[in-house]
Amino acid sequence: MRAIFGIGNPGAEYENTRHNAGFDILDLFAEKHSLLFKPSKGDFYFAGSSIEATQFYLIKPITYVNRSGLAVLDFFEKYNIELEDFLVVADDINLDIGKIRIRKSGGDGGHNGIASIIYHLNTDQFPRLRFGIGSDFQKGNMASYVLDKFDSDTRTSLEPKFNFAVELIEEFLRGGISPMLNYFSKNSVRDNDKSETSSEVEDQE
Repeated sequence: MRAIFGIGNPGAEYENTRHNAGFDILDLFAEKHSLLFKPSKGDFYFAGSSIEATQFYLIKPITYVNRSGLAVLDFFEKYNIELEDFLVVADDINLDIGKIRIRKSGGDGGHNGIASIIYHLNTDQFPRLRFGIGSDFQKGNMASYVLDKFDSDTRTSLEPKFNFAVELIEEFLRGGISPMLNYFSKNSVRDNDKSETSSEVEDQE
């Protein structure tokens, strides 16, 4: 079994915000595969299915970004899953908008949601897919920046990037982190900088 955990904030007021890139990617995956999210008895919504005989779950927490680890811990207590089969999908202000990076493990990179997951699992040894949202804000304005919505033109320009992220998740579900990394390397020209992405996917944070 594998699981994809999207970081984001619940509620209509947060839809299409930069901080909800993880939710947006999972929603696109669910739409592509005709899946519907439903509430669990815990701190998350989920959708489940299988791909090439591999069972999987998509998970969207209702704990808000900064407490993402509570939902992750809740999921791990309910389901038997290995860390290497658990992929976190999150926004990243340290990457140019639309850039995608993959890490096998590592630190939180300044992301409070990932920090919460590391804290509650007591480990940083889990894969993550990071989706760049840029950092076009003045000092002290990060919170308002990440909670702002993408304008319509930006959102339209990001659709190919979001779709590429969905394809990467499909590869992860089929075979784990290695097939996803291989697919990313082979198709990294779609991330607009093949030389950079090829060198970074294997690095640790």
